[in-house]
Amino acid sequence: MSVVEMVLVLLAGVGAGVINTIVGSGTLVTFPTLVAFGVPPVTATMSNAVGLVPGNITGSFGYRRELAGQARLVRTLVPASLVGSLIGAFLLLTLPEDAFITIVPVLIVLALVLVVVQPPLQRWLKARREAAGADAPSIEAMGSGRRALVLVTVLGCGVYGGYFAAAQGILLLALLGILLPQALQRVNALKNVLVLVVNVVSASTYIVVSTFGGGRHHLDWLAVGLVAAGSLIGGAVGAQVGRRLSPVLLRGCIVVLGLVALYTILGMG
Repeated sequence: MSVVEMVLVLLAGVGAGVINTIVGSGTLVTFPTLVAFGVPPVTATMSNAVGLVPGNITGSFGYRRELAGQARLVRTLVPASLVGSLIGAFLLLTLPEDAFITIVPVLIVLALVLVVVQPPLQRWLKARREAAGADAPSIEAMGSGRRALVLVTVLGCGVYGGYFAAAQGILLLALLGILLPQALQRVNALKNVLVLVVNVVSASTYIVVSTFGGGRHHLDWLAVGLVAAGSLIGGAVGAQVGRRLSPVLLRGCIVVLGLVALYTILGMG
């Protein structure tokens, strides 16, 4: 890379760190940037996943206040993210490079629809509970069927995140925002932890494959370093900005970034 290209990748890492912490889909900033500068798609995906981990760490730490009281839920859902990310990483290393272009746009559209219908759907559920004289259930008190649905949702998002990661945060926010009886900012804090788990597992897998895989897949360590430095800063900034956003504005950011992600992926196809 030239000096200008390195600076642009660094700035893309900052932007991705901010976006990932607030909503998700920061990969749609760094991945196209790396590919545009000549990094092969699978190498770019692997290098990007490793580089974004520092931003995931600072972003999750910045939301520590919103994570208060969610320790049991985190312990329940982390294994699902871990298993899902391993499956996703395996798929990335075995499927054709352009396979994700078919399914990712569908998932993003689904996520955006869920984000839009989440408030009226939650109001409807609340009205039904009040009509029945029941309080909103705590997470621990949810029925076994609903808990299983949450676990399957997190597992599926983990598979998707381990495979490509773009808009993983949007999917988690949309689905968990409907399934979990808590405020959107607390769901966002939980999302950051689960995305961190997925990216750490995926990144570790890619490092092992790059080191011991016989040269079939490799990391671009310059790209990793630049994205990592940028995302480290962006994650901290994103936590400060995102925690101050109103639920309405946060949903607006989700929809806008989701449409950008959709446009970018369709353009890559």
